[in-house]
Amino acid sequence: MSVLELRGVSKRFGAIQALSDISLAVEPGQIVGLMGDNGAGKSTLVKIISGNFRPSAGQVLVGGTPAEFHNPREARDAGVEVVYQDLALCNNLTAAANVFLGREMMRGFGPFRVLDNRAMYARAGVLFEELKSETRPYDLVRRMSGGQRQAVAIARTRLSEPKIVLMDEPTAAISVRQVAEVLDLIRRLRDQGIAVVLISHRMPDVFAVADRIAVLRRGTLVTDKPASQSSPEEVTGLITGAIEQAA
Repeated sequence: MSVLELRGVSKRFGAIQALSDISLAVEPGQIVGLMGDNGAGKSTLVKIISGNFRPSAGQVLVGGTPAEFHNPREARDAGVEVVYQDLALCNNLTAAANVFLGREMMRGFGPFRVLDNRAMYARAGVLFEELKSETRPYDLVRRMSGGQRQAVAIARTRLSEPKIVLMDEPTAAISVRQVAEVLDLIRRLRDQGIAVVLISHRMPDVFAVADRIAVLRRGTLVTDKPASQSSPEEVTGLITGAIEQAA
């Protein structure tokens, strides 16, 4: 059973047709590279899956169950997590504090409740260990590399035991060494049975980890095929319109 399925999803903003009849299925433990030029509809599709937008037509299913998300919290409760390009981290806080930001663990003393910092730091340490990241719970985010920051953002998604993680340009503006670190983190999510949709402009990174490639052009899905049966040249042609439809 697909962990995520889109059936004929379309989205209009007034006179603008942002997405047209998108059908796509993602299996557990599968990495799908979602590619397309600026304005192709990638961000709109991610926002529909994550509960920020509702589709104008079509249906979203999570784990085979129709899902009508009214906000991101409902999507998260259903097992959909998103790592946005800006990561939404607080530089002045530790890695553990960022992992639990907005979902802090508490302990009570009679009528009083306080932050359970010991439990949060211990849990964050386990999450970083599962991801085989060098990030430590007490590290300050402002002193971290781009790869370590991604590890914090990815660890945060693991709190809710997600079924699928949407990653928006995770390797943009970081060094080659940090790119390799982030790609390893993505593979570890896959190895844990979590589906990943990787949105990226970086062709080598997508082909390094993706099981399937999906390409959007002007709001239309122009290919959805195994990465082994495609190539960077074909994807470039599909994105630019030099190739109308994949073979």
